[in-house]
Amino acid sequence: MMSELPDMRASDAERERVAEALREAVAEGRLDMEEFEQRLDAAYKARTHGELVPLVRDLPAPGTASAVVPGASSAPVSLADASWPERIGGPPTSKGAVGVLGAFSRKGRWTVPRVFTAFCFWGGGEIDLRDARFEDREVVIRCFALMGGMQVIAPPDLHVEVSGMGIMGGFGDRGGDVAAPGSPRVRITGFAVWGGVGVERKWARAQRERLREELRRERLEGGSRDGLDGGEPRKRLE
Repeated sequence: MMSELPDMRASDAERERVAEALREAVAEGRLDMEEFEQRLDAAYKARTHGELVPLVRDLPAPGTASAVVPGASSAPVSLADASWPERIGGPPTSKGAVGVLGAFSRKGRWTVPRVFTAFCFWGGGEIDLRDARFEDREVVIRCFALMGGMQVIAPPDLHVEVSGMGIMGGFGDRGGDVAAPGSPRVRITGFAVWGGVGVERKWARAQRERLREELRRERLEGGSRDGLDGGEPRKRLE
């Protein structure tokens, strides 16, 4: 059991099982969005079993002990973007970015080219892929940071492969969910010297709002069914 080996290193599969339990918990109303995002971030950063266990100690395993309303779907609400195929194709917005003694930013609705090269020296940069389109089904983002920092932000269901190198610096990836069907493949390469390149997985605001709305609608529908059945309204499990 994980709780019996708190110092054992956690595997990617174990982190993903914890993430799945958290996703089901927020869909059932056991966690609010703020706590869900905090725990999910901690799960992907966890290095040992001892760091994972507290995140789900007060939650049931996915598919068990869940308060399912008769006649309602038991499938958890998903944040996965079903529109990935529609976001592939079109002319690129730009082929690269440079931050020297300053900063650059690529975010919002922009189109990532087949090869995008970013460089920073004594500066920084942000490459946000959450609302981006992609010129092709496979793109390469080359990041070179020299005494500077660069951040790549990708939605958790985007297929991302990171193979960069840190030399007296860092080139890190926090990991994400399983890639959604139809998701483009993004390869992030490069190196950081006396600097850092970080790859972070984070949902776009529109997707978080969609989840909140779906959860609110499910709770309203559940309360209506409870009232029609003559029983007590279903209470949120904290």
